[in-house]
Order: sequence, then C-alpha cells, then structure tokens
Amino acid sequence: MPSIIDPDICKARTLPSSFYTDDSRFAESMKRIRESWHFAGHICQLENFTAIPVPHLEDLMGSPILLTRSDRPRCISNVCTHRGMIIANEPSNNQTLQCPYHGRTFSLDGCFKSMPEFERVESFPAKEDDLENFQTLLWNGLLFVGSKTSEMTSFLQELGTRLDWLDIQSFEHDHSRYRSYEIEANWALYVDNYLEGFHIPFVHSDLNDGLDYDDYMTEIFHGGVLQIGIASPGEPFFDLPKSSPDFGLRVAAYYYWLFPGLMLNFYPWGLSVNIVVPISTNRTRIIYHGFIGDKSLLNEGAGSDLDKVEAEDQEIVEATQRGVSARSYDRGRYSPKKEIGVHHFHRILTKNSHH
Repeated sequence: MPSIIDPDICKARTLPSSFYTDDSRFAESMKRIRESWHFAGHICQLENFTAIPVPHLEDLMGSPILLTRSDRPRCISNVCTHRGMIIANEPSNNQTLQCPYHGRTFSLDGCFKSMPEFERVESFPAKEDDLENFQTLLWNGLLFVGSKTSEMTSFLQELGTRLDWLDIQSFEHDHSRYRSYEIEANWALYVDNYLEGFHIPFVHSDLNDGLDYDDYMTEIFHGGVLQIGIASPGEPFFDLPKSSPDFGLRVAAYYYWLFPGLMLNFYPWGLSVNIVVPISTNRTRIIYHGFIGDKSLLNEGAGSDLDKVEAEDQEIVEATQRGVSARSYDRGRYSPKKEIGVHHFHRILTKNSHH
C-alpha cells in the first residue's frame, strides 16, 4: 500500500486535511502520543522541593505523575494505590508522600510505607501497593519520561553530538518565563509551523532581523528535526568549542523537535522548552518553561522576545486551522528547500496510517 506522504519531497503532497479536523485521526494520534517520550523537567526544579506534580504529563500520558527526588530524580504515579485519590496537588518538601484521603504513606521512590487500620488485611502490603515508577532518562540535567528506551537514546545521542559541551545541568529555572496558552487549532498544525523557518520573513519581522534567513539549516534524524539559526551580523551567537560540528558558524539558536510535541530551543542565554499538549481535535495547550544559563544575554538576539514570536505564530496557526477545515482545501505541496522538517514530521505521523 503506498504511503500517504511520498518519501520523495519533490513528489509528495502535504498531510490530508482530515489529520487536522477528524476526531478519529485525533484519537489515533493520541494513542501514539501516550506511548511516546516526554519532557518531565530539569533537575534544578527539585532543588527546593522533594516532590512536584507535573500536570502536562497527565494530559500527555494519561496518568497523573509526580517528579520526586530520592536516590535519583524519579517520575512516579501520583495516584494512591488504596482508592485512587490524587496524592499531591502542590510541590512539597516532605521526606514522605501522604495521601490526604485516608493517610496511606509512601517513600519518595514510590514504595509503600504505612497505612492506618489495615492490621488484619491479608497478604498486605504487596508489590501493587507501591506507586508505579515510570521509565526515565536523565541527560545533562534534563529528565525525560516514556516507555521504549531505544527511540529516546538515539535522540539523546543526537543532542550530545551537538551540545555535550554546554553545561545545561547548571541552568536555573526562571518562573517568570513560564507560560500556558490555549489555541484553537490542531496540535499538528502548531508542530508544522515550528518545523520551518520559511515563514519567518513573512510573519516574524523582529526575529528575521536577528537571523540570517539564507543560512538557516534543517537536519532530520530518527524521530526528530534540528533547525539551526545563524546570527545576523552583530547579534549574539554561541561560543562553540573546536569539537563542535558547527565550529566556525555563528549559531544563534538550536531548535530541536522530538516527536510528537517536544521543542527544546537552545539560545546563548539558555533553554526555552515548548511542550505541545493536544486537548481536542481543534484545541491545543502550549506550555513554556525557561531555564537560564547567562542572564546578561536574555534580551538579545533570536531568543529575546519569545512572547511576540509566540503571539504571531498563534495567530497564523489558528487562521490555518480555519483554512484546512474548509471544504475547498485538502492538501498542498512542499518546498524541497524550506519544508524538509514538515515533510519528515508528516512521514512520522502517517506511519501505519491509511487513507
């Protein structure tokens, strides 16, 4: 059976509009999203707390999850094994977790500790009375949670090739940079828009001043895309070590995307993380976290006014949702030079899908 998206970008047609508008397509995507890897947080978020609820993971993975600091950073279930109560709604600094409903307690690694009025219960406690531990991977201070390790390992190798020299684990979480937006558009349209710099001169005039449009680069790898923004003359760029494959280039930004909706945007000042959380076929939540490495570079270059860029993108994406929902539109074509990342995403998204 021919694939929905031709592997040859010069022959390919873009994603059929049903992927953005159809509830059954949305349900199909959500099933894959549940099984994917997601960003849980940065270890600096656990400096002042031993347990933090991570609401976006509940939406993405279908399970309420706590980020905890015990022998190592962990992602554990936030659901009490007694009668299913949510254990924590706020960050805490306690050495144990206690369910507010009937007082069952757990250690920070999820192991059952104690429970009142259960003296006569047989075969108790058992393994199933512990909180589930989710599989995690820690890279350079960034914690990810998911199921199939092989896919994530190749992404971390990819990150390592480019950014092993960068001291990401010493970055500080900046609460003032946290944002949560809801947009009236399908999640995949937001990803499409992120995966090309083609629209920058048309949509983002300020960002266009900071980046050299002609030198903008896109690379694809298994399960993801890297876009490299090159600084315009006079704009800040990374001081790259000789070991970097990009040594000699004025790199203003590394934009990494990992399927389905994780965006790691590295700038000379630090890291901005975008998390795409699908709500329904035509509603999406976008969450931003900022982690600072060098405060002095915050208001300069490609990563300076992210709120403005985000507002411009949201307007475009919402208008595109209206467009792809029209009876007159089904599919378009790709620019072989500028839309390599979008084509790659569409290939991943439609893998195992049928017309």
